[in-house]
Amino acid sequence: MSQSIFDTLSHLYSSLEIVNKNMDLENLKQQAATSAVDFVQSGMVIGLGSGSTVYHALLEIGKRVQNGMDILGIPTSLQTARIAESLGIPLSDLNCHRNLDLTIDGADEIDTNLNLIKGLGGALVREKITAEASQQLIIIADQSKIVPYLGQVSPLPVEVVKFGWKTTQDRISQFCPRVERRFEQSDVYITDNGNYILDCYFEKITQAAKTEIEINSLPGVVENGLFIDRVKLAIIGTKNGIQHQYKS
Repeated sequence: MSQSIFDTLSHLYSSLEIVNKNMDLENLKQQAATSAVDFVQSGMVIGLGSGSTVYHALLEIGKRVQNGMDILGIPTSLQTARIAESLGIPLSDLNCHRNLDLTIDGADEIDTNLNLIKGLGGALVREKITAEASQQLIIIADQSKIVPYLGQVSPLPVEVVKFGWKTTQDRISQFCPRVERRFEQSDVYITDNGNYILDCYFEKITQAAKTEIEINSLPGVVENGLFIDRVKLAIIGTKNGIQHQYKS
């Protein structure tokens, strides 16, 4: 076999492995999402999170609404609102419904105590407000999101106001060695709230509760993506099936 043919086949097999891996992850996300939607009952007002895993939950909720389930959804992002509306899910907002039965949302990292990093999708402020208004926050994810400690894989997103953002960045740098303003392709990323996001790359977040408070105390910071002691149940899609992890 010539080297060129060998290289072509190697590239093809590598591409197929990536496709299969992505398909496996999407299947795990779908399983976790379906399991979470089983907690939703007619008459509930529920928070609708954001992100790729929540997308599968929206699809499942949409099917059940079409089959007669009566719920109201509170979207945590403009994107979630658009998807939910396209699926026929009735929507409202927190100003009309300030106490939610539950919220289904995803996560970028989940540690062994069910603490989270969220916000790679940019909706962390609305997600945290919605979670705080909910009687129960159910997190759905695939097994790749489980980490031994926060900060291992994902940066910590921090939403900041545009005014004086470089000063805010300097203050956050006292806690984190690498702080970068987020871009989307070649444009500065703007949240649904009209703010910037600073992605903070920690080597390891050892005192997550303290870090959450310290960052939020800085002028210019709107909110950060640490969700500490907020989750009672995480539903994880694994190759060995669905796992329900409860916080003791």
